[in-house]
Amino acid sequence: MSGHSKWHNIKLKKGKVDAQRGALFTKLSKEIILAAKGGSPDPEANYRLKMAVEKAREFNMPQENIKRAIARASGQDGEREIEEIRYEGYGPAGLAVVVDAATDNRNRTVGELRFLFSRHEGSLGETGSVAWMFDPVGILEIDPAGKSEDAVMEEALVDGVEDIEYDADVAVIYTQPAMLAGARDALRARGARISDAYLGMRPKTKIELSGAELNAALAFLDALDEHEDAQRVFSNLDFSAVPVEALT
Repeated sequence: MSGHSKWHNIKLKKGKVDAQRGALFTKLSKEIILAAKGGSPDPEANYRLKMAVEKAREFNMPQENIKRAIARASGQDGEREIEEIRYEGYGPAGLAVVVDAATDNRNRTVGELRFLFSRHEGSLGETGSVAWMFDPVGILEIDPAGKSEDAVMEEALVDGVEDIEYDADVAVIYTQPAMLAGARDALRARGARISDAYLGMRPKTKIELSGAELNAALAFLDALDEHEDAQRVFSNLDFSAVPVEALT
């Protein structure tokens, strides 16, 4: 996962945020809507919403957009309801993929995702077809800020943390799902620079790909990641075995 996080961050830093700012704001808005639907419209009383709003601000999303997304969650604007749906399937070279999506038109979304899977020599599966290959986890992405692996690991020894994957650019900390918020607060209190926090899926085992198969897998994950309804994409690709030049 740390490799996947590094790859995703590299994509953002290479200018894709500016080129696709509208698409990014759409994803951020959907996360705010879903978070507000699941609890209080007040970020201070709704931890998921607080995290979503903080991330939106990190990417310079206008305050008016944030307020509009929160209002939409309550149905004030009369637009179609946004719902969360999980899709599963296989990509090229047998890559297992889970896509957490947010959509106001599930028929459109499933059709477009089925096309993407098919176009990349994969197939969209039924619910549960690959989810059994993953464990639900809380995920915290941290900027090591020049700290060594030992220093990051020592800092991350807080309640709820189950594992750590270190990289000089981004460290990924896994928590028990129910302990994500508490671990995040504890790490922040220790001075950790947290760039993202969310509930996700971690593969029980990973597959190593190389050459044409690796290129096909990365192109497939890239296409899924850029779909406007895809909020999170998880796979069992072993990014730790992927050459840095392939990520960049």
